[in-house]
Amino acid sequence: MRRRDLLKSAALLPALTRLNLAAVAIGDDPISFPQLPRERLNQGPFDIKQDQGWQTILFTTPSEKPLRNPGFGLVGYSWEEGGPSLAARAGRETLEQHVEKVSSLPFVDVLYIRCDWRNVQSRPGRLDLDPVWGLTLDAARRKGLRVAFRVQLSNASFQPEEVALPPFLRDRIPLFNIGHIPGRGNGQYREPRYEHPEFQKAFMELTDLLAARFDGNPLIEWVDLMQYGFWGEGHTSDYPNPFPDYVTAERTSLRMTEHQLAAWKRTPLAVNTQPDISNVGNRAVIDMAMRAGAWLRSDSIIVEEPIQIDQLANRPPWLAAIMEDGYFRQYDMQKLSTDAASINVLENYMLHVLDLRANYWSLWTEADNLARYNEMHPRGFERLRANMGYRLRPSWVWQRKRYDTFEVIVCVSNRGGAGVPGVLWLHVESPDRKLSLRGTLDPGHPHGGGLRQASFLLPKGYARKLNLSAQLEIRAGTMKPVAWACEQPVNPDGSITIELKDADDHGWRKGV
Repeated sequence: MRRRDLLKSAALLPALTRLNLAAVAIGDDPISFPQLPRERLNQGPFDIKQDQGWQTILFTTPSEKPLRNPGFGLVGYSWEEGGPSLAARAGRETLEQHVEKVSSLPFVDVLYIRCDWRNVQSRPGRLDLDPVWGLTLDAARRKGLRVAFRVQLSNASFQPEEVALPPFLRDRIPLFNIGHIPGRGNGQYREPRYEHPEFQKAFMELTDLLAARFDGNPLIEWVDLMQYGFWGEGHTSDYPNPFPDYVTAERTSLRMTEHQLAAWKRTPLAVNTQPDISNVGNRAVIDMAMRAGAWLRSDSIIVEEPIQIDQLANRPPWLAAIMEDGYFRQYDMQKLSTDAASINVLENYMLHVLDLRANYWSLWTEADNLARYNEMHPRGFERLRANMGYRLRPSWVWQRKRYDTFEVIVCVSNRGGAGVPGVLWLHVESPDRKLSLRGTLDPGHPHGGGLRQASFLLPKGYARKLNLSAQLEIRAGTMKPVAWACEQPVNPDGSITIELKDADDHGWRKGV
């Protein structure tokens, strides 16, 4: 009876509804894809009733070779919250040498920058990017890699001497002492008053400047949502938050999230799944971001709350998941214990990425250690590169006689663990390009380990070759080519050739 009385309270209903939505977002809550389907192909089922004959005209075998498709990969760091490589911080190598080394590792697919607000802006109205940005973008461009980044509004790594805010804002935005820093004398962790008008004004400008520079840039794979707290992870550990009350905290967090979601239209955002231990509205933020199509990420994988593991593993299939873990970020083999099965602890960590059907695993900054680790323990990276994310191929292609013409049915198989992070477009084209047909599968299909069929009805009389290719629409209007993960040869443009049969071919089957 008390619960019923509570639910009758009009003042509580909005908050309760929002929390319920966030709670069920980890399961079967009907979170729909944030855009309407376009040019949807017929995806079956393809019954035999209207068939006048059929043949299987192509079938392929899966390849386990590494691919550099959009939407998954191993992530090398050109900069993390503490800076570049340990050698670069100590002056034993230059920043240029560090970026070149980490980008040259053969198993790195994405380069990542995690830096402070002060590393991207030093005056109002413009960006002033730290040199690591230019070095990272140049390396990615030269080596066929992609780039992702996070700009931190707060960073505990350099406090109390430094905060993440650029100097020109520190006199305009109040900083709130939230607690003593262990081992630092009287040093206090300081957080900005996020709800302060000057912070909000500067934050909105920062968001717009970053989006104007990088949204839709073909090198940019994803951008981390700028969130509250230490390292932008949505928390301040066991310390209190600087907000006057929970309502102000949640309202501020949602406002900042909404502005970022509106600003980034062509590049995916990723929201940290940190539980709301700091009472700043994380549940509502995650719910809003997921419904807008934001990917999910977590900054640990073993020392993690059950709610985050559930949320990541049971996310909608069109959302990618980005995983890292900082406990063994240096890949120092001398610090890696082994278990009773002789599996080292870091390999055990990284193979849990596949349990979560995730898309990315972070390698951090230490290029020399990463190379040695891969030489001594190659299984971990090999398994991830062969199974992480999605791996698509045309498993079967059928040709059918229908409607006094030919129909081609393509069955796309996904041998990877994750669904397709967006919408897959299939394209069939004649070698002379006079015939060109394309359309979409449903968002997230084929799911990890699944199949999806789609049909193309050909113009009457066409019975020659077709080239089949795929593209990923990662955000509305942002198309990226997808390489087929099959052992059979593909064409220089990435397509695979289908040999159609003519009407008099002896291979037609009917009534079998």
